[in-house]
Amino acid sequence: MKFPLPIIDGSQLLSRRQMLQMGARGLGALGLASLMNPTSVFGSTTEPGLQGADLNGQPHFKPKAKRIIYLFFSGGPSHIDMFDFKPALRKIHGIELPDSVRNGQRLTGMTSGQSSFPCVAPMFDFKKYGKHGTYVSELLPHIAGIVDDITLVKSVNTEAINHDPAITYINTGTQQLGRPSLGAWLSYGLGGMNENLPNYVVMISKGRGQSQALYSRLWGSGFLPSKHQGVKLRSSGEPVLYLNDPPGVTRSRRRAMLNAVNQSHFNEVADPEIEARIAQYEMAFRMQASVPELTDVSDEPESVLDLYGPDSRNPGSFAYNCILARRMAERGVRTIQLFHRGWDQHGNLPNLIRGQCKDIDQPAAALVKDLKSRGMLEDTLVVCGGEFGRTIYSQGALSENNHGRDHHGRCFTMWMAGAGIKSGFEFGETDDFSYNIVRDPVHIRDLNATILHQLGIDHERFTYQYQGLDQRLTGVEPARVVREILT
Repeated sequence: MKFPLPIIDGSQLLSRRQMLQMGARGLGALGLASLMNPTSVFGSTTEPGLQGADLNGQPHFKPKAKRIIYLFFSGGPSHIDMFDFKPALRKIHGIELPDSVRNGQRLTGMTSGQSSFPCVAPMFDFKKYGKHGTYVSELLPHIAGIVDDITLVKSVNTEAINHDPAITYINTGTQQLGRPSLGAWLSYGLGGMNENLPNYVVMISKGRGQSQALYSRLWGSGFLPSKHQGVKLRSSGEPVLYLNDPPGVTRSRRRAMLNAVNQSHFNEVADPEIEARIAQYEMAFRMQASVPELTDVSDEPESVLDLYGPDSRNPGSFAYNCILARRMAERGVRTIQLFHRGWDQHGNLPNLIRGQCKDIDQPAAALVKDLKSRGMLEDTLVVCGGEFGRTIYSQGALSENNHGRDHHGRCFTMWMAGAGIKSGFEFGETDDFSYNIVRDPVHIRDLNATILHQLGIDHERFTYQYQGLDQRLTGVEPARVVREILT
């Protein structure tokens, strides 16, 4: 059977010479544009393959935030002793936790054998600060001074009650191992803003209390290509291991050798992960110049160091890492996550939490002030909190000036600032025992959905196909953007 030829308008046909002339103009314009502004041609990064595969380096809608600084307090800071105060707590001190309040909650193995659960009011003074009259503990005088710049979310909740599942859950969206972290998702979706620095950087500082283990999978890429995993900056020695060239090997020779080996292997097996490895080696090559400049804080004025407190001159401290976080934000790192360990206070809480708060109070407040003074807070999202809170009842014996608190996931407090987050605002409410949520719950899935939203990402549309499923950071259970805390 013969099909009729389509009707062709001869005036629309091009000769070979005309086609080449027109194509040459386009290629020339593209080349000029790439030299003048690489991001206009290649998206959010100049290196092919580094922009997000799903979003093609572009958000779903106009974002409020260009970057995120996540201050993560590992171990479960006590919301009761820091933020979630109410005068009624003083009246219940020493009484047995009513069964009607506990309501059959699953306990950890550390307190499940206790015969008594005496309630413990905070052993610290609280005052109201800011235009909203926000209660803040005496432990946090500097954060009390920025309450008009932040939103306190007092109704965050999670099902996990032990550290590893809980910290895995809030960082990767599931209690199961092997899933991508928040920063890896953002790298995959949005790419980078500086081709000479990683999209996702992690720094760890050690507090004064018991430190829970932190595994690299918490900033890992999971089933995403490995180029999206976080890069951990070390506090001493080389900031990044194996970044410097070995003795006797020049930079150009090392690069040529790695390129030859990896490209040869890729040509043999065509494994996409090898391409990711090649991209990582290219990044490492460029970081040899960019990381030393980034981590050298000698050009910071004394006034800035003083703003972050006495520990700001000590490499590896939380204060020092906060300064580096601001420097990274200035240089285009998309996700900066600071882990501060030592918040797991099952005993001797009044003494231990005082030291922990001293470590983080001034630097965290200074970070917000510093970003604000530089005009960066309007497009930098700052998030601060841990994997869960602590119980109102005492773990172990309650004395006049000492006690402990167990893990508590039913409610805890986090704070957020910048990038379209309301200023001087409180959201969510717990009962008189700071044990159950009575208004406006915010599940950690909601928290992650809100973070993605501020970066211009619709969490329901942001997926990666793996094992036959469209995987999401927020999973398949309900999650919502907490629009009540947004401007």
